[in-house]
Amino acid sequence: MENLYLGIDIGSTTFKAVLLNERGQVRQALYRRTRPVDTGRVRCSGVCAKCGACNFGQLRQTVDKFLMDAGVKGLGEITCTVVTGSQIVEDTHDFLPYDFQVSEVTAHVAGARHYYPDCKAILDVGGQDSKAMVFNEQMHMWNYKMSGICAAGTGAFLDSVAIKLNVPVEEMADRANYGSDLEFSSVCAVLSATSINKFKNRFPMGDIIGGACRAQARTIMSGVGELFLDYRGDIVFQGGVAYNRAVAHYLKEITGNNIITPELHGVMGALGSACLARQYHQLRGKLNAGSGLPPMERHLDSINLRAKATRKDFLGRGREPLVWRNLFFPTEVLNALGTRSLTLETYAALFARSQHKIKKAFDKAACKGFSGETCSFLRVLEGTELPRPAFGVSTSQPCQQGERIFRDLGRNYGLSDRFFSLQTPAVGAHDTLAVEHLAEELERSVELMEKALNLKMDPKRLAEACELSNEARHYSQLANELRFNSPPLIRGGQAIYFASIFSQLWGRPELVDIQKKLYEELLQIREEIGDSVKIEDTHRLLWLHLPPFYDTSLLDYIEVNRRAPIVFEEVNFVGWEPLDPADPYRSLARKILTVGFMDPALRVKTIVDHASKVHYNGCILYNHGFGRCSMADSSFVKHLREELNKAAIPLLVLDGDCVDPTIDPCSTETKISAYIEALNEQKYGNIFGALQK
Repeated sequence: MENLYLGIDIGSTTFKAVLLNERGQVRQALYRRTRPVDTGRVRCSGVCAKCGACNFGQLRQTVDKFLMDAGVKGLGEITCTVVTGSQIVEDTHDFLPYDFQVSEVTAHVAGARHYYPDCKAILDVGGQDSKAMVFNEQMHMWNYKMSGICAAGTGAFLDSVAIKLNVPVEEMADRANYGSDLEFSSVCAVLSATSINKFKNRFPMGDIIGGACRAQARTIMSGVGELFLDYRGDIVFQGGVAYNRAVAHYLKEITGNNIITPELHGVMGALGSACLARQYHQLRGKLNAGSGLPPMERHLDSINLRAKATRKDFLGRGREPLVWRNLFFPTEVLNALGTRSLTLETYAALFARSQHKIKKAFDKAACKGFSGETCSFLRVLEGTELPRPAFGVSTSQPCQQGERIFRDLGRNYGLSDRFFSLQTPAVGAHDTLAVEHLAEELERSVELMEKALNLKMDPKRLAEACELSNEARHYSQLANELRFNSPPLIRGGQAIYFASIFSQLWGRPELVDIQKKLYEELLQIREEIGDSVKIEDTHRLLWLHLPPFYDTSLLDYIEVNRRAPIVFEEVNFVGWEPLDPADPYRSLARKILTVGFMDPALRVKTIVDHASKVHYNGCILYNHGFGRCSMADSSFVKHLREELNKAAIPLLVLDGDCVDPTIDPCSTETKISAYIEALNEQKYGNIFGALQK
């Protein structure tokens, strides 16, 4: 019997299937719109192909009929099935057994390469998102970019235009006036489609359709076109929107590149899945199932010590004056002065663990006029009853919005004359004038707090705080060096919550105990591993910025589901020089400027310089606020990507929000899967993983 390979792509608006034979020939293809079933509550019969009363039942019916039309009795005659698409969910496998699930990006690349083996650029535009894929010759892997959470630049836009004009989508290209001068907004799919109402009774239909299709092409490029910026050559255009020849026409006009639309452009994801099913069948039995696994999640006493210290700081009530601080004001000063600290961003992050509390906070902040354009950390603070402080300290960089919100909160809590903002320049510690300026500012902040809080800074206590900070730094660096030069020792999902550089325990003995215990535990784990795992056996990912505090499963998905260990996290990198107890303010100024978040150029340099030392083969940036955060804005991402490209290290940018889960894009797991599949192909020669030795 001939081997048959089935590829299925279930998207947001369409169902696609391709049946491939052993010789790579397409025996059957199907492209159809999906629609919900119109039934009430049903009792499951357990025979989906006969019942079809639910969406899963209809899916199974569709697949069985597709196979029957191809002369195949059922799934039992299929050698291997691979699925892809945004609508593949956990329960899909119960109704539609499959062998492997791949990302839409990888599936579309495989589909395009089936007909165009030498293609270097692909553009897929479906009903829910747009995807650009370009082959990076230096890295020998496919780079990609996906559109975000907006429907602009997707098939949903053309669908809404077609409804407004009462013209079938399939007829739009034939009825478009390609010389139309009409311009439509390309910012929002909803607003763009609505604006068409203003034109439909004033201009010829062809002009309106032509303008709408050009707006569609422009919006596609504004979402993912960055990847084609320096590319010259053919672009393979596929996906449902490729049925509209007018969009292809305008894409060619805008990009200056030749646009190729394959005959089976609508089912290229399913075709690629079928091609990968054939490859997976050939490799099955040769793959090393244990390769790339991250270390087991461990019970660490250092985590317990950290949690205990956090509870004491945030929930304990002492007699010392309470001082608000942001993440970057040095706690050595506050701890030596004898105050209690409340780190505002950390306090907001704790709220993310309680969805009820965070909803209430966002509601209250909205009533005060703080929209989603305001950072979610700051909205939480504006919508929460904070412990009343005696003083507030902040820094002007790296977050100006945060500094302004802190000032606003200070006014609300009567701190107008007891609030100090450290004017932090966006330069590194090499700048002597910046160091002197910051040292003077730190001394001034102490003078103001002494006066307001009726305290007196003891130089000996400040020197002791510096010494304790140096001791904690020493153990932090030992722990980091051990992680740099070892196979994965602990999960990145565990380590990232240490966020040691932001701790308010610097200058206190508790942090020394925590970091010493962590180092000792890592040493023990390293001894246990021995030579059973080598550095080169697994992927080695660097995590930049913070995680989504409400969702620990995201990092687990990367490390456990996709088997790509996170071996280090930027927020645990301790790279400043030891503090000088005899010159505390200048050395603390250098520390502030060396952390890296103040100076984006220094931050990029530090990341790239350590790449070869730590053997990273991938880097993930969690892009808080979709690039609105000053610590992950577009200019930083552009600079970082450029420098990592030179070092041949691919960067994955995950748009999301550290605190607000309601604006998470649905494409996050797709992006992760596509990224790691590309890393697999680069490292192992296939997307599935390492082969047995």
